[in-house]
Amino acid sequence: MMNKHQKIAQCFSPAAFIHDTEENYLAIEMLIREQEIGGLTFFHSRHSAAANFEERAEILAVSGTFEKMIGLINRYQTISKIPLLISIDGEYGLAMRVEKTPQYPFAITLGALKKDAEKWVEEVGYRMGLDMKRSGIHINLAPCADVNTNPNNPVIGYRSFGDQTEKVARLAFAAYSGMKKAGIGACLKHFPGHGDTATDSHLGLPILHKTKAELEMEELLPFQYGIDRGVEMIMVGHLAVPALTEGKDIPASISRELINDLLKGEMGFKGIVISDALNMKAVVNRYPEPGELEWQAFYAGNDILCFSDHVADGIEKIAQNASDEEVDVVFEKVMNLKKRLGVMEFQPIEIPSFDWESHSQLQKALAESYVSVISGNINPAELHSLAEAGKLGYREYFTTETNHFIKQLDFSFSPIDQAEKVILAVFVPSHKPLNQFGMDQSVLEGIKELAKSKPCILIHFGNPLALKHLGELEDLEAVICGYQGFEEVQGVVAKTLQGL
Repeated sequence: MMNKHQKIAQCFSPAAFIHDTEENYLAIEMLIREQEIGGLTFFHSRHSAAANFEERAEILAVSGTFEKMIGLINRYQTISKIPLLISIDGEYGLAMRVEKTPQYPFAITLGALKKDAEKWVEEVGYRMGLDMKRSGIHINLAPCADVNTNPNNPVIGYRSFGDQTEKVARLAFAAYSGMKKAGIGACLKHFPGHGDTATDSHLGLPILHKTKAELEMEELLPFQYGIDRGVEMIMVGHLAVPALTEGKDIPASISRELINDLLKGEMGFKGIVISDALNMKAVVNRYPEPGELEWQAFYAGNDILCFSDHVADGIEKIAQNASDEEVDVVFEKVMNLKKRLGVMEFQPIEIPSFDWESHSQLQKALAESYVSVISGNINPAELHSLAEAGKLGYREYFTTETNHFIKQLDFSFSPIDQAEKVILAVFVPSHKPLNQFGMDQSVLEGIKELAKSKPCILIHFGNPLALKHLGELEDLEAVICGYQGFEEVQGVVAKTLQGL
């Protein structure tokens, strides 16, 4: 029989960093042996996990991440009495946390698919899920069901399927279903909806000033859509919605009104509630006493506590405050989840290899559906004749080496000053909005000047939300949006320009 402390420990899924010191690996082993935690959530490194807090770009040269992660999963599982529930936050695949693994398109890109979007998104979820399952991971903390209605949102943006509520509901559920089909757990996040916020919850508390009726029509709809179709896991975000909490600015993740009364009561959710990372500034500063935040999150109705920095204190606090019945209910939910996801039959994992050929074919098929001419028209015949007459120019931005795109173009280019028309290829450096998506202001000014002086075709490889920094679309003869910089996308855009 397990005692109360052991049962509570099954709710905890603290952060495990792949690139870390041996001392820190031993500290995790101690949590497994002494506290008997239920799971771990893997991150690349402390450096990349902190990049959000410090508002800087993530640059960390490390190798062998994938092999290292699998080594750690085996190491930690071997010493755990009850096999650990292993989670990762991989919204666009393992590649979000682990380099040299398959990367899939961002949600915003999949939201641009022109046909059979649900079928394709489910397939992406399925493949992503298989990559994870074969790597010893049981839960992907994705997809986002946030509706990105605020284009200046600093934290959602490319992570959302778009700004149309119905579409987000359908595609988030399709991604979830694909992962489930692959045999892993997935969760809709960040309840009650993080799309229309202007603060990054890693740094502060976003507050959503909307009435309940407005929230039901927008933010809550994708979650209700999923609940009505049997979604088994939902992650609650750190954002305040005063209209739902009697006017209080309390983060949803620790609000009993939001989780117990609204999500479980009114909306009828019967599954597992996961807290967003409990080390985020939106909640950490509220409860300086170690363990208090964990108790508040448990009391509010979370079943799995993610990224807790105070595991032992948290278990102790919950044991003091929660009744045996409350603990038993949550413990049963977590253990049933472990059984459903095959966690209990742990076998050491061999390092899997990926079918890169098949992955590339999928990327190409997807790109053919989402690459779009979003303004103006492309006339391939005219481009060919300009090139032959020595009147077509080309310039690319934010690249360091010769890229796949230029190699795919069967045009001969002339110097810009002799050109009558110019193709401008912009490889957006970052998918995050910080510092204009990593684009230097003087370079942006140069692009705008050139667009005013000659007819230009802009090719945008990257997050479409960055387009606003490239001047007025009407100053450009045409704009092709590639959404991503993948080689397969570059090939599809090259074909579009050449009329192939």
